[in-house]
Amino acid sequence: MKVYLDTIGCRLNQSEIETYARQLTAAGHTLVAAMEEADLMVLNTCAVTAAAASDSRQKIRQANRAGVGRIVVTGCLSTIKPDAILKMPGVEQVIPNADKDNLVARMLDLPLQQLASPGVARQTVPGSRLRTRAFIKVQDGCDNHCTFCITTIARGQSRSRPVREILEDIQAALDAGVQEVVLTGVHLGSWGYDLDQPASLKSLIATILEIDTLPRLRVSSLEPWDLDEDFFTLWQDKRLCRHLHLPLQSGSASVLRRMARKITPQRFAELVTAAREQIPQVAITTDLIAGFPGETDEEFQEGLAFVEEIAFSGAHVFTFSARQGTAAARMPGQVHNYLRKERSAILREVTDRSAQRYREQFLGHEVEVLWESATRAKVGLRWALTGLTDNYLRVQLVEDRPLSNLVTPTLLTRLNPQPAYFSGKITQYPDTI
Repeated sequence: MKVYLDTIGCRLNQSEIETYARQLTAAGHTLVAAMEEADLMVLNTCAVTAAAASDSRQKIRQANRAGVGRIVVTGCLSTIKPDAILKMPGVEQVIPNADKDNLVARMLDLPLQQLASPGVARQTVPGSRLRTRAFIKVQDGCDNHCTFCITTIARGQSRSRPVREILEDIQAALDAGVQEVVLTGVHLGSWGYDLDQPASLKSLIATILEIDTLPRLRVSSLEPWDLDEDFFTLWQDKRLCRHLHLPLQSGSASVLRRMARKITPQRFAELVTAAREQIPQVAITTDLIAGFPGETDEEFQEGLAFVEEIAFSGAHVFTFSARQGTAAARMPGQVHNYLRKERSAILREVTDRSAQRYREQFLGHEVEVLWESATRAKVGLRWALTGLTDNYLRVQLVEDRPLSNLVTPTLLTRLNPQPAYFSGKITQYPDTI
C-alpha cells in the first residue's frame, strides 16, 4: 500500500508522524511524497489556533480532491471535533490523541510489537524538509490550565515516556545517520514528574548526553516556570544546541495572571539573564499573544516595553484566537479584532528588529552549519544548500556538491533580511562526501 503522511502544527506532531513512517515501513508499506500517488493518507491535525484548524480541514479536502482512497485523521482537531471531521468527504477513520500511539497498529490490525524496527530511520518521511533531524517524543499532555490553551483539552494529562524507550528511539535515529536529535513534548519540562521513580528533564538530558555518538541535541519549547538557573549548566556540553524557546505570551504581569501563567515578568527576566550568562550567544525565542481578553492600552504598552527590554532572538506572535471550550473564550472584555491585529503588527515589528540585531553579530564569523537540504540550483549543475547552526541561524549557499546531512564550518558573509538567511562560504569540507 502507498501511504502519504502529513502533519500540521507542532514538533510533537512531527515526531509522531515520523514514528508512523517507521512503523509503516517496517510493515512493508511504501511512503510516497505526493497525495496523488497515495492509497491512504494519515493526517496529524492541529487546533491551537483557528488558522491551524482551518489548515487541517483544507488538507483533508485536498486529499479527497486528489483521489486518496482512504483518509485517516488524528491529532488535536480530530480529538476536539471528531464527529465533524468524520463527516468530511473521504475520511474513513478518526483516531483521537488518546489512541494515536497505536494508530498504525489499529489501521493494519497488527500487534504494536510487530511494528518495531530500529533499523528504519525517522527521517525517511518523503517530502519532509527536516530529514537531518529526528524529533523524539519524550512526553505528552499537560497539567497546566492556561486559560487560552485548547491543547490541554485535546492532549489530556501529562504523561512521561520511560527513559529506556526514549534512548531506544534516539539510538535508532543515530544508527540511521541523523545529525541532530530534538526532544519534544506538550509540556516538556514536566518530564519525569509522573514516573514511578520521579525524575527531571535535567536528569534525562544528562543521561542522553552520555551517548558518545550523539552529534547534536536540541531541546524544544520549555515553560519558564519549570527551570532554574542551575538548569543552564547542562550547556557546558557543547553538543547541546544554544537555542532556548521560552514561551512568555505577555510581558504584562496582570495579563499573565489572567492567562493563568505560572511566571512573572521579573522572574522571566532573571532566567533570561542567567541563560545568557551561562550559554554564550544563546538564541532565546518566545511566543507572544496580542489582544488577550481585557488587555488595556496600558497593559499592552507595559508588555511591549518588556519585550523590547528582553530583546528576543525571534518570536512567534499570535493574534488572540478564542478557542471554544477555553476559559479565555468566555472572559469579558474581548478585544476587537482590528485592535488585536494592530497590536500583533507592533509586536512583530519590535521582535523582528531584535532578531535582526541578534543575527547581525554573527556576520564575518565562522559557524558550524548542519545542511538540511540540497537541491539542484536553477543555473548549472550546482547545488542549493540550506542549513541551520546550533543557535538557529539559517544559512543558504550554492555548492558544487550536495552536502545534505553533513556539518561544515562556514563563514557567514552576508545577511539577507527577507527572508532572514545568511549567505556564506564553507571553510572546511568533510573528508568524505
